[in-house]
Amino acid sequence: MDWRQFTMNLENLDIEQVEQVFHRHGAQSLTYSDAENDPVLEPGPGETPLWPHTEITGLFFDNADFQALRDDLLQSLSLQTLPEHRTEQLGERVWEREWLKNFKPMRFGNRLWVSPSEMPVNDDDAVVVRLDPGLAFGTGTHETTALCLQLIDALDLRGKHVLDIGCGSGILAIAALKLDARTAHGVDTDTQAITASEQNAILNGTAGGLTLTSELPDDSQQFDVVIANILASTLISMAKDISARTVHGGTIALSGILAEQVDEVADAFVHWVTFQPPAIQNNWACLTGTRN
Repeated sequence: MDWRQFTMNLENLDIEQVEQVFHRHGAQSLTYSDAENDPVLEPGPGETPLWPHTEITGLFFDNADFQALRDDLLQSLSLQTLPEHRTEQLGERVWEREWLKNFKPMRFGNRLWVSPSEMPVNDDDAVVVRLDPGLAFGTGTHETTALCLQLIDALDLRGKHVLDIGCGSGILAIAALKLDARTAHGVDTDTQAITASEQNAILNGTAGGLTLTSELPDDSQQFDVVIANILASTLISMAKDISARTVHGGTIALSGILAEQVDEVADAFVHWVTFQPPAIQNNWACLTGTRN
């Protein structure tokens, strides 16, 4: 089946009214995106902010009447002219595999590779994580994940117990198990992340060593390595909880931090962790330290 797409700049329009019109004309899905280069890097807890310049895109069946959609938008929103908008014809595709177009095998450190399940890795010594992220964040293409993967590759994880906070697609926990960690425990508040992690663990044959929960394990359970790839503000608020779940002498790795946030995050952990100089990649940082 072919599809059509209608994209419009929201400007100062009432979002709920716009959504109602799109749905009235058969929109099968709605997506919001940044119309300019205005990233929302760190929303507050419970917030789902839009960008200063936001576009809405509706996906419609091929027989959708876009002129009727335009007319309805003008009338319902009391407009003389519509904001900037465009339409696009979309051929039939296997949409859940579209992400593969820009996802190729990638190496992190000396041994560790992340690759789609269909693609070969031409390295006899490779330790390969096969990944289908689905709806969850984490393929290794973002600097925060890449920095964590490079760290995991450099650690000796044989027999270690690993805690992955903000596990997303499960990529870090699975990589740790592939590199001979004894167990890994992934935590994420997003149910889609838990589902994606479960599926990826099965794909990689690591499901037996992986535990997944939506909340941190009790602080009576401690781990040799704790990795938290989340927002800086959350790392700061969780500093005591993260430290309490790390054995003395264990490794703590913190990512999701902008370079200018490093000192603030490190200060939050100063009573529990001694950090090495941060690893920085394209203004994103990873802090690694030892639990005191």
